[in-house]
Amino acid sequence: MNNIWNGWMEAFRLACEAQNVIAARMLVLAAGTPDAVVEETARMVTEKFLAFAKAGIAAEQAFEEGLDVFAAAERAYRPLQACVHANNARLRHTVH
Repeated sequence: MNNIWNGWMEAFRLACEAQNVIAARMLVLAAGTPDAVVEETARMVTEKFLAFAKAGIAAEQAFEEGLDVFAAAERAYRPLQACVHANNARLRHTVH
């Protein structure tokens, strides 16, 4: 993300994708199927813990390698981005 505009566009893209995930999850929860509600709520909680743990580990490893804060932030961003992207792909097929 050397170019500031690339950084802003990536942040915007992630925000839009995260909003799609939230909307799709609301549709799953609104459907009211007990199994889907329990499964999706459990998945939401565990995935957040795992994604943020992976992000913290990635940032810590970057600092251990002597990289600067921007490189650490970029590495920490990747697990969060991957989690949002995977959820968006999974829920897109579930809802539609």
